Amino acid sequence: MRHRAKEAVNGRQNLHCLCSHEQTHGSIYTGVTGRLLERFWEHKTKAKKGFAAKYNLDKLVYYESFGDPEFAILREKEIKGWRREKKVRLIEKTNPKWKDLPVGLLDRQ
Repeated sequence: MRHRAKEAVNGRQNLHCLCSHEQTHGSIYTGVTGRLLERFWEHKTKAKKGFAAKYNLDKLVYYESFGDPEFAILREKEIKGWRREKKVRLIEKTNPKWKDLPVGLLDRQ
């Protein structure tokens, strides 16, 4: 089952900087997408080979939305440059229990 959502702000595609998490090894993946729910589904089902599939990163624990692709990419690069401790603080500001966020996102679609 694929979930599709129109993600637009003022007629422009809305881009998201996201963090995925895997509990066993504690890996945190940071990326950018214009298809947040589809990207989450790809991570959950391991539909695409790559870092997220290899390290079982299947929980969306944080995201930010941007109307401008440049800002989303800059934010992704900024977060990727951080040490793990700083990424953890960012996630825990809005998601202290590290809940899998797409459940709430899917309910709003």
